Amino acid sequence: MTHEETKSLYYSAVRNVTEHISDYAVSPEKDFTREKKFPADKLIHFLVTEGSSSTKNELLDFFDMDANAPTASAFNQQRAKLRPEALEAVFRRFNSSVQPEADTSEYEFLAVDGSTFTFFSYPRFSPEEYHVSQGHSARGFYSVHVNALYDLTRRTYHDALLQPVRDKDEFRAFCQMVDRYEFATGRKCVFIGDRGYCSYNNMAHVINKGQFFLFRTKDIHSKGLVGNFELPDEESFDVRVKVTLARSRSERIQPADGYKRFIDNDTAFDFVRHGTMDTYEMSFRVVRFPLSDSSYECVLTNLPEDEFPMGRIKQTYYLRWSIETSFRKLKYTIGACNFHAYKAEYVKQELWARLIAYNVTETLITHTALPQRKTKHVYKVNFSKAAHICRAFLRPGTKKGSIDVAKLLGRELTPIRDERQYARLMTAHFRKPKYFTYRPS
Repeated sequence: MTHEETKSLYYSAVRNVTEHISDYAVSPEKDFTREKKFPADKLIHFLVTEGSSSTKNELLDFFDMDANAPTASAFNQQRAKLRPEALEAVFRRFNSSVQPEADTSEYEFLAVDGSTFTFFSYPRFSPEEYHVSQGHSARGFYSVHVNALYDLTRRTYHDALLQPVRDKDEFRAFCQMVDRYEFATGRKCVFIGDRGYCSYNNMAHVINKGQFFLFRTKDIHSKGLVGNFELPDEESFDVRVKVTLARSRSERIQPADGYKRFIDNDTAFDFVRHGTMDTYEMSFRVVRFPLSDSSYECVLTNLPEDEFPMGRIKQTYYLRWSIETSFRKLKYTIGACNFHAYKAEYVKQELWARLIAYNVTETLITHTALPQRKTKHVYKVNFSKAAHICRAFLRPGTKKGSIDVAKLLGRELTPIRDERQYARLMTAHFRKPKYFTYRPS
């Protein structure tokens, strides 16, 4: 697929939404019904391609320094008519239109994680997003939590779910994303999550779809999910266990094989109703393997032993780190931590717009043919430079063929150094959003 075809798919997704703009307007009977300098399609294009500068400067760039360009006030009046679901619809339509590269593997790997995005606001604008956390700010701050499902092969966000920070529930978000995932015929999905996603309910939702999970859990010496299993007295092992889950403590429920686990009323489990004698049986592997720093990792999975021995399990879980680095690029390269608004609804618009910009950028990179040279390192396209090129390439004022995207991306390369490792900072680290007056001019 060429870069022009990628741009065409993005424009088609925007056009598909704006043709039914009344479905996404705050007041369908009157919003976007008159001709304006900022129609719905241009508004969406601007939100997707804007950078981290002030709104006025971004408008000047978007309209090529036109003295008759819309003002920041006109932009705010137009964006007030648009619901965030419009950007979400563009995100989903673009994703569904991009055909994956030919892949002989029968498995696709999806990482799940969440990240919090902080913004300035006023209590009257977004009380649900207000959060007070000791050690961060005595006055509190405003945040939206993004739960994401990341395709590790295509390096794009497949799905996302936004939650007010006070209503954050990563378990519930994961189950919703698994339940609505459209599984490709003949492909098997492996959902990979950190230990924050390891729960019986999450595992059951994946099993119910006939798919696979790989979750890190607390080590065997803790009081975590595997703390009460009878496991080998060895540092490394790979064993399969069977568990029967029940909402009742009745002794009449005695599994013929494996362990019985009681699920209390306060614990979410969607496959056994409260006050019944129903049970739910599951089988999974407990795999414990060594790391390079003399410590050990413990994971749970229902992947088959013959296809995924311990070594491949370790390599597969390591792939999950890509979603961590994607959040860093989304925030600081794409600019998802530099919002141009105070209201939570506008912040959600910009979050969906940044997710679109990220996916389009990665799709352009994926379809860039790099020269084969005999060098010490393998090279890849520099994502920061690609994001900047993508903004200019997607703007409506950019004429077809005026930007040689393939050549530009081919010049901006950086070596791949996967062997490098850095100690992770375990202390809480909070970054305040950047005030509008301190944005680059």
